[in-house]
Amino acid sequence: MPRVHAFGDDALGDLDAVALADAIRSGRLSRADVVEAAIARTEAVNPALNGLAHAAFDRARAAAGRFDSGFFDGVPTFIKDNVDVAGQPSMRGTDAWQPRPARADSEVTQVLLGTGLIALGKTQMSEFGFSAAAEHPRLGPVRNPWNTDYTAGASSSGSGAFVAAGVVPIAHANDGGGSIRIPAACNGLVGLKPSRGRFPLDPEHRRLPVGIVANGVLTRSVRDTAAVYREAERIWRNHRLPPVGDVTRPGQQRLTIAVVTGSVHRDASPDVRRLTLRTAALLQDLGHRVEHVDQTWVPASFLDDFVLYWGFLAWMQVNTGRRAFGRSFDRTRLDNLTLGLARHAARNLHRLPLAITRLRRLRRRSAEFFGIYDALLTPTLAEVTPRVGYLAPTDYQQVMDRLTNWVAFTPLQNVTGEPAISLPLAHSADGMPVGMMLSADIGREARLLELAYELEEAQPFARIQANRPSATEEAR
Repeated sequence: MPRVHAFGDDALGDLDAVALADAIRSGRLSRADVVEAAIARTEAVNPALNGLAHAAFDRARAAAGRFDSGFFDGVPTFIKDNVDVAGQPSMRGTDAWQPRPARADSEVTQVLLGTGLIALGKTQMSEFGFSAAAEHPRLGPVRNPWNTDYTAGASSSGSGAFVAAGVVPIAHANDGGGSIRIPAACNGLVGLKPSRGRFPLDPEHRRLPVGIVANGVLTRSVRDTAAVYREAERIWRNHRLPPVGDVTRPGQQRLTIAVVTGSVHRDASPDVRRLTLRTAALLQDLGHRVEHVDQTWVPASFLDDFVLYWGFLAWMQVNTGRRAFGRSFDRTRLDNLTLGLARHAARNLHRLPLAITRLRRLRRRSAEFFGIYDALLTPTLAEVTPRVGYLAPTDYQQVMDRLTNWVAFTPLQNVTGEPAISLPLAHSADGMPVGMMLSADIGREARLLELAYELEEAQPFARIQANRPSATEEAR
């Protein structure tokens, strides 16, 4: 299996972000050495993974020379290439216009870097985040470090690949249909899509008629994810949501958890269903009450409505590109998925108002469901991770059919605004990670983190570096 990782005996070792921050604070490690190790790791694995959209190594070195009082002071990270970092281009997974440096940090960049994290640059993604695999025809595919024959998932693909490969312990991601949870599932990571409004958003996302996008992070440990939410909340807080607070251990309350293995669109594959039921049995063994239910609260129109809304977002990008990205914008350089989604929306714009109305109503149905159940367990994805090329944006109808069959569970929480977390609790027969997803009512991130701690403790997550050669040895 062509497995690639950068774990070794340098300053980063195999530490997670919390442990790394503690080592820097105590003086056992220097910020400069940690940043240099992360740069060397990026250079070691990027030729195989293709996760880097823009390198800002000199800026990171300069930042490492300055003291920051944030909790994660000196811990290296990456920012996904669809939010702005001052002085760096934001190409959003495409090459359809000439790069130009951003004038200022986006709000979420300010929050994340305000915790002390040091950004090494930007990570690659699928074009505008529309696909669940980053396989741009000219930029190339982002590959999975567990096996480079497979996709790293998307749209936060580069972030997922780099965190899993040990380049950095934590990276920015965002999610408009599963784009935190999908790469978490593919790469064996923790990926929490928070409640709507938990992190700040760019103005274009705040204005959406259905607010499907949420910022977050990808990590290798539950405590890293919990610590990011705690520290970010000290910098920026949405007072309409209950605080996440400082979640450091499993919860004591035994919960009523619903288990669903079939979405409104399709059932999970037999293998994924079996792994999901195994996770359900683990939850039951831990003392939770588990009930198997059908997803009857989700209307049959959901998939068509979501695809039309997704297409509307593509239509907006295609038709406002010159105004948004400058005179160099060339729509002929967009991939066939973006163009196909835009055509689908253009043909069906008359159906959009009703679709939006139905999508908005879904939150009420979901709230009623969470009035009965404390949490919901599903697989993150309906099938195991596919090989590179399977989701390439060549023929529009083919890739859409494949995407909607694979990504059958994650879009629901983007529409309802509820939090959901993917955990690396299973592996397929060929050794690829398989994610299990837990969701809860709006504002209940703390509950999900407590459950995640409990599951991580009961069934420790597999590590890519276990009994495996380093990236240098793999290349020989």
